[in-house]
Amino acid sequence: MIEYIPGLAGVPATESSISSIDGKNGILAYRGYSIEDLVKHASFEEVAMLLRDGELPSISALEDFNKVLHQRYEVKRDIRHMMWALPANGHPMDVLQTAIASMATFYPDAGAQDPNSAYTQSALTKIIANMSTLVAMWARISTGYDPIQPNNKMSYAKNFLYMSFGEEPDDDIVKLFDACLILHAEHTINASTFSAMVTASTLANPFASVSAAVGTLAGSLHGGANEDVLNMLDEIGEVTNVRPYIENRLKNKQVIWGMGHREYSVKDPRATILQSMIEDYVKKTNMTLTKRFEVAMEVERVCEELLGTKGVYPNVDFYSGILYTEIFKIPRKHFTPIFAMARSSGWVAHWHEQVAHNRIFRPTQIYTGADFRPYPQK
Repeated sequence: MIEYIPGLAGVPATESSISSIDGKNGILAYRGYSIEDLVKHASFEEVAMLLRDGELPSISALEDFNKVLHQRYEVKRDIRHMMWALPANGHPMDVLQTAIASMATFYPDAGAQDPNSAYTQSALTKIIANMSTLVAMWARISTGYDPIQPNNKMSYAKNFLYMSFGEEPDDDIVKLFDACLILHAEHTINASTFSAMVTASTLANPFASVSAAVGTLAGSLHGGANEDVLNMLDEIGEVTNVRPYIENRLKNKQVIWGMGHREYSVKDPRATILQSMIEDYVKKTNMTLTKRFEVAMEVERVCEELLGTKGVYPNVDFYSGILYTEIFKIPRKHFTPIFAMARSSGWVAHWHEQVAHNRIFRPTQIYTGADFRPYPQK
């Protein structure tokens, strides 16, 4: 008998050298480098090269990559026109998936037949570069404003914030946002990455693979958890309501949003980094803590008391939503697209790794339907 494992939980689907997780010790590494070191010393652009190439780039190689990546921020005019033609209330993830898929029409020969060609490598870089532009464009188009032209003199993080708000952000904000991009760039074989790999295994072009990944990330069980965290914090309302709220949800076996992770039995290392960076920023700027901040800190304290022995601690979504809304002032509906633009660097790395040792995915099934039977005579 073949054992059926729902959701393929824990079933190895590939061999990969891109990232690794030690859930017991709370360690996430990209190509062997801890995310703590990468956030401290690297930029998102450098991390994108690390994920793609397997090694940290030299100074000159990084400069060349930055130049190419930043020059490709601009989106094709026809794609911009297409976005203006979409309903303004369209979900940002649906728009992003549509736009990424349409990019394949401008790179018809990019694909697995020659993944190392300059043409295909250019297409992979274009995906990462355009992701940030598309997300920022839709944030403005959906509210009736013309997009702001990208600035190819700015870093990836800085340019996105500039395109979103029309003002140059200060260095502390850019550093925080760059850290968010690094922390969301890669996380082994999750649902969206697996979608990208399955699509890549058919030798589809990279735009189709990334579009499939965006569609998967749009699902409520994958992306969007940080939005649920904010909704929960707003529902709690006051610090004094935290304990009864948490106890009631636990009693009714309901989810505490932002708590726990399938891979970690300790605190998500990404959450630890974000919490520390938020605290440093608040202290440096003398920022007044909002009620939502205070409620969040009490939620973590109560959950650690009640759930810590079960290995349930905050995950990255618990802090990323707070950071996006309280410090960056980004509307909630754009949280998951930002996740996608960061993860694009991991998706294209997995696309390249998959086609380099490709075998099409073809799992089996356990049939539970009717036995063989003849068609009834009329």
